Amino acid sequence: MLVRGSVLLACAALVGTTAVANAGAASAETCSGSGVSLRYVVLFDQETSEQSAADEIESACGDQSIYYPEIGVAVATSASSGFADAIGPDRAFSAQAERLARGHSPAAESADEALSGGAVPSEDRTSEQWDMRTIGADRARTIEPGSPDVAVAVLDSGIDARHPDLAEAVDPDLSAGCLSGAPVSTEDAWVPTASTHGTHVAGIVAAADDGRGIAGVAPGVRLASVKVVDDDGYVDPEAAVCGFMWAARSGIEVANSSFSVTSPGMPCTTSEDQGVVREAVARAVEYADSSGTLSVAAATNGALDLTPSPGSGTAARDDACEVLPAGLRETLAVSAVDASGVKAGYSSYGLGVIDLTAPGGQSDDCVLSTIPGGYGELCGTSMATPHVSGVAALLASGDPDATPALLREALGEQAAPVACPENYDLNGNGTQDAYCAGYLGYNGFYGRGMVDALAAVSGDSTPDPASAEQETGEPARGPVDPQPRQDDEVRDVPDHPGVQDPDRQPTRELDRVVERQTLHDVLQGLGVDRQRVEGR
Repeated sequence: MLVRGSVLLACAALVGTTAVANAGAASAETCSGSGVSLRYVVLFDQETSEQSAADEIESACGDQSIYYPEIGVAVATSASSGFADAIGPDRAFSAQAERLARGHSPAAESADEALSGGAVPSEDRTSEQWDMRTIGADRARTIEPGSPDVAVAVLDSGIDARHPDLAEAVDPDLSAGCLSGAPVSTEDAWVPTASTHGTHVAGIVAAADDGRGIAGVAPGVRLASVKVVDDDGYVDPEAAVCGFMWAARSGIEVANSSFSVTSPGMPCTTSEDQGVVREAVARAVEYADSSGTLSVAAATNGALDLTPSPGSGTAARDDACEVLPAGLRETLAVSAVDASGVKAGYSSYGLGVIDLTAPGGQSDDCVLSTIPGGYGELCGTSMATPHVSGVAALLASGDPDATPALLREALGEQAAPVACPENYDLNGNGTQDAYCAGYLGYNGFYGRGMVDALAAVSGDSTPDPASAEQETGEPARGPVDPQPRQDDEVRDVPDHPGVQDPDRQPTRELDRVVERQTLHDVLQGLGVDRQRVEGR
């Protein structure tokens, strides 16, 4: 995944709208313009009305672009250098302002014209799709290609709807551009203008199975092009919020996020500004989940050892290493493997973060998919993620009433377990390049295992609806403290009857995790330790 962006990581404490307006708002007469109008994401108490939010933004010398009353998040613009201080720095954040402070220009507007190419070659290239054979998708789609009643929102850089492998799948009525933080449904707002990334991801999900070019995991489902990645490669928080809210409001079953809303500066750092970002994105993801939209996200390509992201209303840990949206509890986080089935060196990992793994490729064995004007190969967790989204769409096709919790549980139960590698020395220098904690049924490199398309359409494992609604599909990263919202940081361990302790895992890897954190009682009962590892 090759996307940059702005991230938010810590949680904001909200104060009453009236009190803040009276204490910190500037009057219209004292507004001082900086000459550059910048976008801000603004947090409100979730009971705040749209008019009250607009009034407070106006009193702070801003204009409200859109308000999402379901989650108490607004997008505003202001040319006033004092806007964030007037609202409160723990409630307002501008990714554009942050980039300006670092000497970068604000993200460019999208180009006027969509990416285009010549005639698309018609030769059958499915034999080159090692990734589809790895997850059984080549056989699964002959049983169940997916239903047109199911849609996957590709939150990305836009989909080329003129590509012959995608033309029948892309639904213009479900597509929108979200770069401003407010959805725009005209076609020029959601087509790709600078990047092939979104079209490549879309092909993995649902390219037509017509004997030409390639075929996707679920060629029978519809695609929604939801543009959140701008032409400079940034995914600002307001765009991500807009994307999740659009998918939820549109009744879309699966949202694919092959991006991260990343932190300014170095990875795995926290700041007050990042708290605003995480709170806004967490609220949007949680709302989408409660509305019936399953979120599937890339672990990112930084080879980072990730920690879970707390949900809305909860502060981040001081030692957190988070990526959004992958680290959130309601999101299925996907790591990437190469053609040999081993975690790709670039893929982030982390016990309690990674849920599933899928083909992302490495070096000369990248993933072939659609691009404007033809076909191309890309590697990354961005490519792994749509394999899982496609299988989720197959499951939703077979069970229209499946909730996101049911889909998560089914995907985990049907996954093919992958054990931690005995030796993860990728360059042969005698040093382990990453440590995989966990056991065969759940570990930091692969989560619950390789996603399995054939099992999904064969109905090899169907979760009990009652247990799925209480699903807590991952192990703990820290001590259990029965406090409210503790489940945002600690995910319960999935049931794996008959699992034995891994006899091939070096004990030093387990000991290393034990020294850092106490694991959940259930894990201790199994006699093993688990920790998530994240990757892009």
